[in-house]
Amino acid sequence: MTDQPERVARYFEDYVPGFTRDCGSFTMSEADIVAFAEKYDPQPFHVDPAGAKSGPFGGLIASGWHTTSLMMRQLVEHWLSPESSLGAAGIDEIRWPKPVRPGDTLSVRATVIEARRSASKPDRGIVKSRAELTDSGGDLVMTLTAINFVLARDAS
Repeated sequence: MTDQPERVARYFEDYVPGFTRDCGSFTMSEADIVAFAEKYDPQPFHVDPAGAKSGPFGGLIASGWHTTSLMMRQLVEHWLSPESSLGAAGIDEIRWPKPVRPGDTLSVRATVIEARRSASKPDRGIVKSRAELTDSGGDLVMTLTAINFVLARDAS
């Protein structure tokens, strides 16, 4: 995981549509890919480097759930604020368009798609964001659309 400037407190009013933030990067090691997969997603193309060469991806690839977990860490560190984050209502969509391989360095970017004040709880808003994960060549390797509850700075 990469270090970023100190954390910024954000509230609902700060998450305006179009607001974008780079959320750091991380590198996937073969050892980490295999260790995660052995525990959580033990498919052959995630756990057996030699056998994966003749598999459907032509080599070892990271579990999508592994990349999702590491992306989430970056979003917690650089997108969501502990002062205002009330958790997620869910994920509308998640895609893994390109396999992640050992040695890939991945960068996280988040963008607000829409934000609206809650009608039933005016002290908070509902923020819909798109998170993107790209490799060092700029290719998209993962996207997700999330819905989060965020406290408002001004409750009126």
